Amino acid sequence: MEETKKKYSPKQEQIARFAKALGHPTRVAILHFLASQDCCYFGDIHDELPIAKATVSQHLKELKEAGLIQGEIESPKVKYCINAENWLLAQNLFAELFKDCTKKKEKCCK
Repeated sequence: MEETKKKYSPKQEQIARFAKALGHPTRVAILHFLASQDCCYFGDIHDELPIAKATVSQHLKELKEAGLIQGEIESPKVKYCINAENWLLAQNLFAELFKDCTKKKEKCCK
C-alpha cells in the first residue's frame, strides 16, 4: 500500500522559492540596490558590491530563477531590474504568511 504524503500548496512552494532567493545577504543587497534604480547594468551591481564578478553572476542567477529580478541583454551588456509583478506577489505572500502565523491568540511559549 502506497503511503500518501501531503503535498505543499503552490503558495507554499512559491514562498519557499522567494525565501531561498532572499536567504543570502548579498542577494538582499542586490535587491536593495536594484529597488533604488530604474534599472542597471551588471557592472553597476559589481561596482556596488565588494565581491568577485563570478559571485555576483551566481547571485543574480538565483534571483532571476526565483523571478524576483529580470535581465535583458543589450549587447555587450546585461541590464537588470526588479520584476515588479513577482515583487508584488512576494510582498503579498509574505504578508499573508506573517498574518496567518500571528492569528493565534494564546501564546505557546512565554
